This record gives sequence, structure tokens and C-alpha cells, in this order.
Amino acid sequence: MDAFYASVEQRDNPELRGKPVAVGGAGPRGVVAAASYEAREFGVRSAMPSVTARRKCEALIFVPPRFDVYREVSGQIRAIFAEHTDLIEPLSLDEAYLDVTVNHQNIPAATELAQQVRARIKEVTGLNASAGISYCKFLAKLASDLNKPNGQAVIRPEQGAEFVAALPVGKFHGVGPATAAKMQRLGIHTGADLRALPLAFLQEHFGKSGGWYHRISRGIDTRPVQPHRQRKSIGSEDTFLNDINELEPARLEVVKLAERVWGHLQAKKMNARSLTLKVKYADFQQITRSRTLSVPFADLAEIEELAFALFEPLFPTAKGIRLIGVTLSTLGDPESAPEASTQLTLW
Repeated sequence: MDAFYASVEQRDNPELRGKPVAVGGAGPRGVVAAASYEAREFGVRSAMPSVTARRKCEALIFVPPRFDVYREVSGQIRAIFAEHTDLIEPLSLDEAYLDVTVNHQNIPAATELAQQVRARIKEVTGLNASAGISYCKFLAKLASDLNKPNGQAVIRPEQGAEFVAALPVGKFHGVGPATAAKMQRLGIHTGADLRALPLAFLQEHFGKSGGWYHRISRGIDTRPVQPHRQRKSIGSEDTFLNDINELEPARLEVVKLAERVWGHLQAKKMNARSLTLKVKYADFQQITRSRTLSVPFADLAEIEELAFALFEPLFPTAKGIRLIGVTLSTLGDPESAPEASTQLTLW
């Protein structure tokens, strides 16, 4: 979807249409969750601190998020996908992979089907969507960004390898800023640079990801669309209006986050064995602490106990804490857990 959260707000409030809009908190510790295309023209982007966004665009209008509404619209969009194919792999509220090799309308051309899906989304929700069409997930995702907003693009099999070769590595889906910087230091600037390196070199410098980079630099991605892909983690974090310097108020925040993630875990009817604590300081230094158990957490009390055990050694702290996060991972189905002892792909 195109600027999903911001587009929903502009749809529901005509006074926001045509204006730079940011969904998120407007306060000094706020963060932009989504920016309208009018705001993006000023350089406003998602995940940007709100104070930075305001400096870039003085006329920026902040709107608090309404996740219940976004989830409702996401459900409408998911239902439209299901009208065309059963092979749907959701990535977020506004993104999904669709395998349309076999589709309910027997439409032979994925480009035609993409146009129909986008038109149906516009009809039902009033929102614009963009699509990328290719023979694999990696290239479909890249194609989806080529003609935004409200457009679509195709990368055909014979174009895949050369398209990747010309692409800066920082544009690769899944290559974050830290990995892109490391690649730059190694003299890897484009897909062509990546393709020129032997597999052993990439594995030496990037571990298991080296094999992935070796394949995608050649336009090879054999991952199937997974309709029932298991969620990898459940997390929650809070950024504070004022820095936390004392242990007791910090402990209360950890307890609150533990309760939140436990509630999400229960709602998903899953269990977890790993916990990661994330702390960001006032100077934006970030640290994480993790631990994995041999058996799943039995209850909320165990999560709170482990989270605080990871957190307490950080005190006393010489600098304030601006953010705390708690994430559960190594997720599983409670029914299958051991008992404790004492294709054309459309993005």
C-alpha cells in the first residue's frame, strides 16, 4: 500500500488531503510511523524523529495513529487478495507476497491480475496500492518500489540478473544500513560488485548471509510464498518523554512491557523460549541482552523475572535511558511444545 497509515488518515479526514501528514507522536520524543507523499517531498520519512521531521517541514501535520482502523482496512485488503489466490504471505498490515501462478480467475498474465487487484482495493477502500511483479520474491519486492505511488512494474526473468547488477547494495531489500556500510568498506557498491566475489569470500565476511547475497546478486531467489509462515518474534517498546535514571521506575516499565508481550503471546496461542531486552540511552547508544531457555516460559512471572535479571546489571547508569523494549522469540505452538522436566510472485 502507498503510505498506508497516512493515506487512511487523509481518506478519513478531507482537510488533510494534499497536505504533508505524519502519523506518529508530535512530542520531543515522538517518531514518524508513516509520512504522506506530500511530506516525503520535504524529506520526511518513517522512523524519523518527529523533531527532525518538523525541521524539514514546518507545515507538517501530526496525526496520532489509529491501529484499530488500520487493522480493519488491512483485513479488507487481505480479503481482496483471497478473491484471487490462496497463496498469500502477509509481511505487515500493508504488505504481502502473492503467488498468482495459479489464480481463481485463471488470468494468465500477472500484470493484468495486479491491475485488477489494485482496482479492487481502490474500489473497496478508496486507497491506492502499488505492485511489483517478477519471478521471485526478492525482485517482486524491488519492482514494487519502482513506480510508486499508485503504479506497478515488472522485472522479467531475462532482466533479473542485470537489474540486480546495476542496483546499489543499499537498495537491496534486507540489507540494512550497517550491512551496507560494511559492504562499502569491502568495496562492494553494486550488485555487480557482489556478483564478482566468490562464495567463500562472502561467507567469510557475512556468515550464513553470504550464500544469500551470492544467490540474489545473480537474480536467484527460490523461496516460496508461505501462506502459513510462522511469526518469528513478538515485541513491544516504549520511548519515554523524560529519560529514566533510577532503577525502580525502569523496573516498572520493564514489567509493563513484559505484561504487554505476554498478552500478545497468549492472544496468538503461542509460547516462547527466548527473551531480548533492548535499551537505548539518551545519546542514542543502543544495547541488547538476550537469553534462551531450554523450555518455554510457563507464565508472566517468568518473563518478568528474566527481563529484570537482564536489566538490573545496567544500573547504576551514567546516562539516562530513553527507550526500553522487550521481545519474545523462538516461538512455538503450545500443543507441540515438550513438557518441562521439573512461481510468478506478486508483491
